[in-house]
Amino acid sequence: MRVIVITGSSDGIGADMARQLAASNGAGVALVLAARNGAMLDAVAGQCQALGAQTLAVPTDVSVQAECIALIDAAVARFGRIDALINNAGRSAHALFEDVQDLGWYEDLMRVNLWGSVWCTHAALAHLKASRGSIVAVSSLAGLVGVPGRTAYAATKFAMAGFFEALRTELKGAGVSVTTAYPGVVATQIRHHGYNAAGQQLGKSLLKEEGAMSVEECARLIIEGMEGRRREVVMTAKGKAGRFLKLVAPGLVEQMALAAVKAS
Repeated sequence: MRVIVITGSSDGIGADMARQLAASNGAGVALVLAARNGAMLDAVAGQCQALGAQTLAVPTDVSVQAECIALIDAAVARFGRIDALINNAGRSAHALFEDVQDLGWYEDLMRVNLWGSVWCTHAALAHLKASRGSIVAVSSLAGLVGVPGRTAYAATKFAMAGFFEALRTELKGAGVSVTTAYPGVVATQIRHHGYNAAGQQLGKSLLKEEGAMSVEECARLIIEGMEGRRREVVMTAKGKAGRFLKLVAPGLVEQMALAAVKAS
């Protein structure tokens, strides 16, 4: 039985990854589900149990290192091993830098998006090396290309990309795969729940949502990347083109980034 820990799994991409893993593996998988909202976490756990999976719901705030350590300890105490860690927990933000008065929420965002992944990975690393398992980091296209209004968010996602790229190299001889996923705009509420310039909940999306990828498709592509032990999963044709064009025509990529933002 494989044991898979998924952070940010009470809703959105994380919850759908859990359901898909339960549906495809049944009794062959144990899912350790982590998020702040315990009631929503229990609901997802129940859905996965109905599909045959074993589950353990652990209410966790990944911005607190002690809670990340407790999550991994709970997983090992219950199931004895960890075969995969999916670092999916994250928060969004959209604000022009000049409009931000107090940068404290920039630090808060970094604690969730970067440090939560670092702390969970550090706590789980010995267990993942023992199982020759897999690490997944859910970044964003904003971790490859800077988008206006996304200075805080892009900083966290670029940092994730750099950390896990370096870690992948360190773990090459240990048999642990590291997959970084770069979703584009996905049809979730993450942008609505993100920070605005004042550090409050934004309440809307300032990105163009037309043609947003479905949650189900995004979750499927991340799982495929993990199972294939792929280095990276860049999910859209525009994202793949942007990554190449950034090397040869960076000005064009900046125009593409501007076009992704709604007119104010």
